[in-house]
Amino acid sequence: MNCELEDKIFSVDEHDFGALALEIFHFQSRHNDIYRQFIGELNIDPSKVADIAQIPFLPVGFFKRHDVKTGAFEPEVIFESSGTTHSGNSRHAVKRMSLYRNSFLKAFQQFYGSPEDWHIIGLLPSYLERQHSSLVAMVDELIVQSKKNDSGFYLYETDKLIGMLRKNEQAGQKTLLIGVTFALLDLAEQYQDELRHTVVMETGGMKGRRKELTREETHTLLKKAWGLPAIHSEYGMTELLSQAYSHGDGLFRCPPWMKIVLREEDDPLSVKTTAGTKPFLNGIINVIDLANIYSVSFIAVDDIGRLYPDGSFAVTGRMDGSDVRGCNLMYGI
Repeated sequence: MNCELEDKIFSVDEHDFGALALEIFHFQSRHNDIYRQFIGELNIDPSKVADIAQIPFLPVGFFKRHDVKTGAFEPEVIFESSGTTHSGNSRHAVKRMSLYRNSFLKAFQQFYGSPEDWHIIGLLPSYLERQHSSLVAMVDELIVQSKKNDSGFYLYETDKLIGMLRKNEQAGQKTLLIGVTFALLDLAEQYQDELRHTVVMETGGMKGRRKELTREETHTLLKKAWGLPAIHSEYGMTELLSQAYSHGDGLFRCPPWMKIVLREEDDPLSVKTTAGTKPFLNGIINVIDLANIYSVSFIAVDDIGRLYPDGSFAVTGRMDGSDVRGCNLMYGI
């Protein structure tokens, strides 16, 4: 059955998303010990869950305290978040790297086309300095897939990076510069020139390196430095195997096997799956990532969001505190 579910994930469409999500929920509620216990603590009978809105979402903090695995397996890779001294690191045990590779390559192709069309530059110093980063693994594979000799990571090689950007601009070579926020801001202070053939994608992350800025403030500075109409963004995290992308309008869009729904802050089990006829809905973000078949596909994160009728979403803030209110029943087990 596992293989049958895997085969369905990357061919799913809007029409059959709900049915596949329920099929994966029932699979995980049977074979994931942590998730099954969590559902039990909520007094929910999995056999009676017949709609996405009824699925319980596991608080993301469980990945810091437990091995969240569906089935018994030795993972091919374990991704870890950077964490803090206060919160600790999340750990995501990935049964097969091919699932993650399929997810990010298919999503990239959907939103940006073939990696071979791009010269890909990774400006990810804080991530390269530690092991087990899912972001580094993704960008590394995109660099390989680009098949350009000068695609690569640039770690504290500012002059070389600036020279590469100038060379690509003169040649009219499509370039994707993907970087953490503080590194992109550092680069913008040292290099100001019009980038007509370069897409800049920020992945978030100050990590205490600079004064915290809002995404809008960051994008304004970067656009001014490089004469860009927009700054792209990626929405992903260690606990997921899929990413959403923004082309600079402040709205993130998901690949077909990923979906955002919202929950109420004071009632985490109250889930809204669509904005319907309303202009938008506000709430706390829950993520459905069907590629997470061997961990948990239904995760309650700590971001505050706005959901639009077409399924796109904006991230408008963070919850106070790291634990989801009303859903920390099992953090001590």
